[in-house]
Amino acid sequence: MDTRISQALAAAESVGLDALALVPGPNLLYLTGMSFHLSERPIVALLPVDARPSIVLPGFEAGKAAGFDTYTYTDEDGYAFAYSQACAALELADARVGVEALGMRLLEARTIERFAPNVELVPVDGLFAELRMAKTTEELYAMRRAARVAEEAFLRWVPMLRAGITEREAAAHLVGALLSGGADRLAFDPIVAGGPHGSLPHAVPGDRAFQLGDWIVVDWGAVVDGYCSDLTRVVVVGEPTGRMREIHEIVLAANEAGRAAVAPGLEAQEVDAAARAVIEAAGYGPQFFHRTGHGLGLQEHEPPYIVRGNRLSLLTGMTFTVEPGIYLPGVGGVRIEDDVVVTASGGESLTTLSRAPFVIPV
Repeated sequence: MDTRISQALAAAESVGLDALALVPGPNLLYLTGMSFHLSERPIVALLPVDARPSIVLPGFEAGKAAGFDTYTYTDEDGYAFAYSQACAALELADARVGVEALGMRLLEARTIERFAPNVELVPVDGLFAELRMAKTTEELYAMRRAARVAEEAFLRWVPMLRAGITEREAAAHLVGALLSGGADRLAFDPIVAGGPHGSLPHAVPGDRAFQLGDWIVVDWGAVVDGYCSDLTRVVVVGEPTGRMREIHEIVLAANEAGRAAVAPGLEAQEVDAAARAVIEAAGYGPQFFHRTGHGLGLQEHEPPYIVRGNRLSLLTGMTFTVEPGIYLPGVGGVRIEDDVVVTASGGESLTTLSRAPFVIPV
């Protein structure tokens, strides 16, 4: 953790920042190992480039902050005095402070501005992205475990399914399988979308019951030791037949093309192009209307983004999803998603679950 903090502060100083200010979330966890709930009690870690790290937090949380100077407050007294003390002690008035544009709320931002006159809050999400995109061996170990937990939970779950069960009931069973099978928590709320509902990429499970012939899009993931997995597969009620079977073959070929394209030095957009070309050649280009993938790690969505226009060069250790899909309004959808790491020789899929449709017998 000391090394990570040193790297972050060196990067901050190189762009003229005097300090970093972090709220509870993945960046704070990555740099310090500390985890807190984001709530009405504002918590901010303040990391000056030339002084000891400090943190403002409720008194009952202070035991988590070993190695940090702490400024604590109680519910009865409120947090104003603690923030005024911290900002004065660290001389944040007139300072340039790097903050998380995607994480810091107005609550924390306005509090810092109140007690550090003329402070300039500078978005530094890119700084943290550069630090976190290439995973270490230890991080990849956690991600492999998260993938195994998710796959094994899915295989235990599929036999629970039958015609007549609702999406909501099926999703509840999947959550149970994940949590009882080794997940520390869910990477996100699972998507279980049957029939026409499957044409919505981010459908929310509802009360529609599975019917004979339904193609069901299932998107789920586990968190193990802080790191996420994220998979999508298709389940079919009865034997896979007809147009949707053909679409599944197209999406499978696009998934394979995207994964095969991964290589160090390749631009992120070229992985998107490889997967997209297969679907466009089959005449379904307009029905694939989202990016091919997103980074994965401490968050289920983080850089790098596998999308047209992203010219970022892939580096060894970067991890992201490859998840092409085809969606037909009123009919259904197919998406196949795998988690990939860039290796010295190309790409490796961290997920190995069969990509064929899983069949619910009737």
